[in-house]
Amino acid sequence: MKAGPSQEEIRRHNLGTLLRHVHIGGSMSRAVLAERMGLNRSTILGLVSELGSAGLVREELPRDTGRAGRPSLVVRPESDRVYVLAFDVGVDRLAAARIGLGGVFLDRREISVPAGRRDAGKVAEVLAGAALDMVDAAGHGTYCVGVAAAVRGMVRRPDGLVRAAPHLGWEDEEFGEDLMRLLGLGLPVSVGNEASLGALAEHLRGAGAGCQDLLYLHGDIGIGGGVVTGGQLLSGDQGYGGEIGHMVVNPRGGRPCGCGANGCLEAEAGERALLEAARRDPSATGREAVHAVVEAADRGDITARAALHDIGDWLGIGVANLVNVLNPRTVVFGGTLREVFLGSAAQIRSRINRIALRASRENLRLRVGELGDDAVLIGAAELAFSEILVGPLETLARAGA
Repeated sequence: MKAGPSQEEIRRHNLGTLLRHVHIGGSMSRAVLAERMGLNRSTILGLVSELGSAGLVREELPRDTGRAGRPSLVVRPESDRVYVLAFDVGVDRLAAARIGLGGVFLDRREISVPAGRRDAGKVAEVLAGAALDMVDAAGHGTYCVGVAAAVRGMVRRPDGLVRAAPHLGWEDEEFGEDLMRLLGLGLPVSVGNEASLGALAEHLRGAGAGCQDLLYLHGDIGIGGGVVTGGQLLSGDQGYGGEIGHMVVNPRGGRPCGCGANGCLEAEAGERALLEAARRDPSATGREAVHAVVEAADRGDITARAALHDIGDWLGIGVANLVNVLNPRTVVFGGTLREVFLGSAAQIRSRINRIALRASRENLRLRVGELGDDAVLIGAAELAFSEILVGPLETLARAGA
């Protein structure tokens, strides 16, 4: 007969669960926590007291309740004291942020860089320098409890090796190891795919909050994807799940893709395809270039409108196939695809209605990302917070608190 969990294991689980509730859901009363966790109020009081003594949460009066009478105290995460470092390695920019418990941005740095190949070691140096400046500015009595980076490429789990990042010119790069060494904080650096982390962010804090089955498409110079199923991020056998951009949608006569195939969704509906169809300079990629095409279409530019129609057509085909395979409740368009969707929604919906199975699409919701350019950073932060949300006191002790 197998023994059940020990009291210590149950306590550890409950501490992590309570911390996760206030980290994701924000301030809430002990009564609400008791209801959500299915525990009695005295147990909740003990858990809150323990997390409060560790400096992870505090109790205070709610702000602006708008109700008469004395309000109940709420449990709030100690955002200023406990934080993670999050990095976003983009094609045309690098970003670093110090994000407090509860998902609060405390500090951030952004560096514009020319698109194209760049040395992974140099990128790690730039990001580490920015991060250490933020750590110094944080001051005494604050603790970094995790570090994570998002990369536009295929990232192997669990070691975080960047197997391939074609738009950066990386292959088999130990980027996380380089960054950990340069930071010198004694904390491992988790590395994840940018679209998967964007999916995680929109699922927890954005357009897909509360949705257990979500498909996220992220536009940059290419197209990435992330899938949340049953509330869990789908990673695949070695972490390469979600390479939606390399689903072939036009095998005969399709555009060549950087992966070596022809007719990939990324090749047919990515930034370069949009700019070429709109008769713009295809080398001038980036958010501003995509915005210019969408803005021109809004003003009545016939060429820009036709380009968005064509791109919407291919996007609709790709999404319809994914809807048939994955049956998501919500599809979220993020990155530059947010603007592309707003300019071609009718064509995308038309393709989905013609191709996707009726049963699979009848409850489908199409949404634009709510977190904007911060989605990937927020997703990286959630990856960095994952350890403290499992073992709060142990993780804090390792951080030196």
